[in-house]
Amino acid sequence: MDIKSVLMDATSNYKIKLSDAQLEQFEKYYLLLVEWNNKINLTAISDAKGVAVKHFADSLSLLNCVEVHPNASIIDIGTGAGFPGIALKIARPDIKLTLLDSLNKRLVFLEEVLSSINLTADLIHARAEDGANSFKYREKFDFAVSRAVARLNVLSEYCIPYVKKNGKFVSMKGPNVEEEINESKSAISQLGGKIHKIEKFSLAYNEGERTVIVVNKITNTPKQFPRNSGKIKSSPL
Repeated sequence: MDIKSVLMDATSNYKIKLSDAQLEQFEKYYLLLVEWNNKINLTAISDAKGVAVKHFADSLSLLNCVEVHPNASIIDIGTGAGFPGIALKIARPDIKLTLLDSLNKRLVFLEEVLSSINLTADLIHARAEDGANSFKYREKFDFAVSRAVARLNVLSEYCIPYVKKNGKFVSMKGPNVEEEINESKSAISQLGGKIHKIEKFSLAYNEGERTVIVVNKITNTPKQFPRNSGKIKSSPL
């Protein structure tokens, strides 16, 4: 199937409308994803329809759930193959995008994607907890976003420290996350956040249910967070 027509159809009821030029950028992104997927493990989904719906349209759904103001700064934590960050940058080239990942090979891939579609972003090779403890990045972003990286209580400790007071942390999840959300409320509160809203929706072509959790940053994150990765995993908040 033609990835551009599938993506256009999958986002037909979205707030954002993609231009022909943006659809071309998504096609180039897809072709590079398939090419690099043979060299490094980027995604288990590599068919055109699957990528268009489960990666691209899923990433763009964030713009239905959150009002992203012009020139907003967004950091994508554990970006992997660039989802949702690069998809958001294609749709909203005005945003100031930062992509963080612990594996340098992925960042080399993302650099090539950005170059090929004439977009720019800051790339950070670091573990999430290390970046969040750096003065350069701590509480410097309007939005921190992450897609299906860890359970919400753990993910919150990695992500919320990057968000400015009055900014937002947006976690993109699959279905059946009620238990995960309930167990994360204490962690989110300790980190200075509060759940603002939870939006559930279905992807096009019956490709699955999704949940977007939006957390408002109410107060600054206490200095002791994030802890080191071993503590975060062994003793979640």
